[in-house]
Amino acid sequence: MKGKLGFGLMRLPSTDPTDPGKIDIEETCRMVDMFLDRGFDYFDTAWMYCNFKSEEAVKDVLTSRHERSGYTITTKLHSGFISTKEDRDKIFQAQLKKTGAGYFDYYWLHDVNSHSVDIYEKLDCWDWLRKKKEAGDVRHIGFSFHDGPGLLNQVLSEHPEVEYVQLQLNYMDWDSVGVRSRECYEVATRHGKPVIVMEPVRGGTLAALPDEAEKLLRSYAPEMSIPSWAIRFAASPENVCMVLSGMSNLSQMDDNTDYMQEFKPLNDEEKKLIGEVLAIMNKSRAIPCTSCAYCAPGCPMNINIPRYFSLYNAELQEAPGKGWTPQAEYYENLTKEFGKASECIGCGQCESICPQHLPIIENLKKVAERFE
Repeated sequence: MKGKLGFGLMRLPSTDPTDPGKIDIEETCRMVDMFLDRGFDYFDTAWMYCNFKSEEAVKDVLTSRHERSGYTITTKLHSGFISTKEDRDKIFQAQLKKTGAGYFDYYWLHDVNSHSVDIYEKLDCWDWLRKKKEAGDVRHIGFSFHDGPGLLNQVLSEHPEVEYVQLQLNYMDWDSVGVRSRECYEVATRHGKPVIVMEPVRGGTLAALPDEAEKLLRSYAPEMSIPSWAIRFAASPENVCMVLSGMSNLSQMDDNTDYMQEFKPLNDEEKKLIGEVLAIMNKSRAIPCTSCAYCAPGCPMNINIPRYFSLYNAELQEAPGKGWTPQAEYYENLTKEFGKASECIGCGQCESICPQHLPIIENLKKVAERFE
């Protein structure tokens, strides 16, 4: 890996805004060339990215145009596309053919969570992954993760052979009770696993801040783009070795590679400004829950009210037209351990103890409608 910026190949420029699979190859070639020319080399793709066309684009824009020693490629095996042990190698061989990579520098089990972890265990994917490394088909192994710190600790304890963990980490999710980025980062760090960051700009959400927040950042550093604050925040923790940015045009590539060539972690004053930005964003939360969690212990249906409200608020703060968002997945993962929002029986115990006097029962209906 060179530098701390990786090129995430999930939101590539498209010739058709309604079809991410119609990748603008010429524009992507220009982006790849700029990325490499400015000293970066890490490319991240996956089986289903860009309507299943991202891996094919890797051959068109990278492997057929540049020496193999000049870059590194990561791709992944997703639990949603395998049902037998034979499927593991079918997909792996197809990925080698589609990318033209010859081998993969990094290979992950994709999106480990409370649902997928059972599939990976049942199909012996962890041992399969280790053998791929032993055979030289991949150089480094790890997994991407969308769940809580408890499961992450369990997986890393059971599979110390993995070398890296890819986590969702950004300043909006760092102390979120729904996503719990900071806690997951701390678990990975305790296990000695370097962290690769995904969703540093929340798929564009942290590039389009409320006017008051944007004005605050621009008054401090008018030359810095708004997304740069989010990427620098994600790259600042000591154990982060790479931050993936899903750049979708040459302008974004120019901006990101410019300030990340000589990366400087956020200083204390800049961290304080990020805190002020969060406070501004939280003023517009749909449900003004403070996550005190007084309501949760006595719930007869074991509904994790504050965490559901946190995910709901984050969902409504997403950039318009983004498409896939992670909140629904985090919600589904939580429902394996806790009751669903729709299972509320309206007993009112939670409302009687809420110090904010929130209409929790009605808000749970909104959560259920959004996520279920």
